[in-house]
Amino acid sequence: MTTIKKELRLTRIFNAPRELVFRAWVDPRQLAQWWGPECFTNPVCEIDAQPGGEILIHMTAPDGTVYPMGGTVHEIMPPKKIVMTTTAFHDDKNNVQLENLNTILFTETGDGKTELKLHVVVQKATPEMEGALSGMEAGWSQSFEKLNTFVSQA
Repeated sequence: MTTIKKELRLTRIFNAPRELVFRAWVDPRQLAQWWGPECFTNPVCEIDAQPGGEILIHMTAPDGTVYPMGGTVHEIMPPKKIVMTTTAFHDDKNNVQLENLNTILFTETGDGKTELKLHVVVQKATPEMEGALSGMEAGWSQSFEKLNTFVSQA
C-alpha cells in the first residue's frame, strides 16, 4: 500500500451551542442525519463514542451505491475534542484502501455559536484513491453544510 501525504484543515462556525454540535457527532441517530456528501443517506450508522469504540456507517449515494466506512474512536473529551480513524474502500481481499486520522475540536465562541476545527491526515491510501482524496474537501464541506442545517433546527 502506498502512503500519500495529504492533509486537510477546515474551520467552520455553527449556529448552535458547543454541546449540541458535539452531540451531533457522537449520537448515531444524529450523526446519520448529516454525515456524508450532499444527497447521501446513512441507513446504517453506529458509533461507540469512547476510546477504542468502533464506527460503522453505510453511506448510500443517490444512485443506491453503498459506501461502507469504518473506524475507531481514539480519544474523546466531551464536548471539546474527538480523535478518530476512518477507513473506507476495501479491495477484493477486504484490505482498506483509505485510512484517515481525524481530529475535531469544538470551541465556544461566546455568542452561542461553535467553532469547529477539523484536521484530517491521510494515513494510508492506494493510488486508486487519488480521486476520493481530490474530493475530500468538497465532501467535508457538504457534510458541514448539512450539519449546520441540522443543529440550527434542533
